[in-house]
Amino acid sequence: MAGHITKRIVDAAKPGETLWDGDLPGFGLRVTAKGVKSYVLKYRARGQQRWLTIGQHGKPMPADVEAVGASTWTPSAARNEAMRLLGRVRDGADPAGENQTARKAETLAQFAKRYEREHIEAHLKKRTIEDAKRNLKKHILPALGKLKVRDITRDDVARFHRSMRETPYAANRCLALISHMLSSAERWGVSPNGSTVCRHITKYKEKQRKRYLSADELKGLGVALGEADAKGMNPQGLAIIRLLIFTGARRLEISALRWDEVDFERGAIHLRDSKAGQKSVPLGPPALAILNKLERVEGSPWVFPAISGDSHYQGLGKLWREIRKMAKLDDVRLHDLRHTFASFGAAGGQSLPIIGALLGHKQSATTQRYAHLSNDPLQLAATRISMEIDAAISGRAPADIAPIPSK
Repeated sequence: MAGHITKRIVDAAKPGETLWDGDLPGFGLRVTAKGVKSYVLKYRARGQQRWLTIGQHGKPMPADVEAVGASTWTPSAARNEAMRLLGRVRDGADPAGENQTARKAETLAQFAKRYEREHIEAHLKKRTIEDAKRNLKKHILPALGKLKVRDITRDDVARFHRSMRETPYAANRCLALISHMLSSAERWGVSPNGSTVCRHITKYKEKQRKRYLSADELKGLGVALGEADAKGMNPQGLAIIRLLIFTGARRLEISALRWDEVDFERGAIHLRDSKAGQKSVPLGPPALAILNKLERVEGSPWVFPAISGDSHYQGLGKLWREIRKMAKLDDVRLHDLRHTFASFGAAGGQSLPIIGALLGHKQSATTQRYAHLSNDPLQLAATRISMEIDAAISGRAPADIAPIPSK
């Protein structure tokens, strides 16, 4: 027993000594064999003796420790902290146990492995799996991976979200992914209930991309595809691009198409799984002609098998970049071919419900983006009447009305 531990006593303490304060039971000073001096607290919680290191003498105090006039650990500051901790012990807390739990707590990077296994791979569709894993690897884990899941704050997430403000779409997708990860951490007992911190973080506005190919651009694309055929460029990839043009299907719906999903008799493909679940895609004569010309690879279920391995063809991105460069359509994505299919339907007088059914939209709001391209019935009637009158006056036959979609 050292009596009231003071700076003089601390300075005089020798390597290997442990000195206990005579005025505050459990509060003491421990000196290692190398002379490192640390303030400690010994107490009992839940029937067990606990040891807790308060801090190292002379070292900076943590920002979350309340102290008056002290920035480093001194006998006085350590005693005040010991009294605070003992007060928590009397209320049923176990500070040493809490520290031990915190040290063992998972980082976001560690938790991400379980999240990938038990949620991403178990519940998401293939394309969504790829996007989620890419966002984790490229954006989220480099920024937040080292933080303990239970310690992540709203400021941490908001700071990360702001760092991606130049790419608002990706920033919002990452925010949604982090939010679901932290909600899962609550459900799985990794972090306390009510600790989700993504609430009240405002998403960035996403500019709706509306890029449709005009008739002239489609003609240029057709020329580029013909040149690619002549050059002997990948015939599988070229066939996929043509099917995307003629069906309005999503990229993976065609590149991962199986032969048993193709119904030549009814002129459709019946997809087991897609972004919208099971769905059928009607096939017009041009699409059927493409499929009829394809040769089946023995032993492969895929319409477009990979060059090597047992999977389906996956080299479309590189090929499309070459084709669009040849067609001088550098700003056009493969997904814009889907928009173009819909825009031609709308401009040709097809109803939005029909277009939505062709594209496999679950919600009518998704199809509504094409509403401005559809013909107003009154406008169409006025056009027909005026053209008929003009034809009668001039003695010509009425011209056919065939609206052509523009960009």
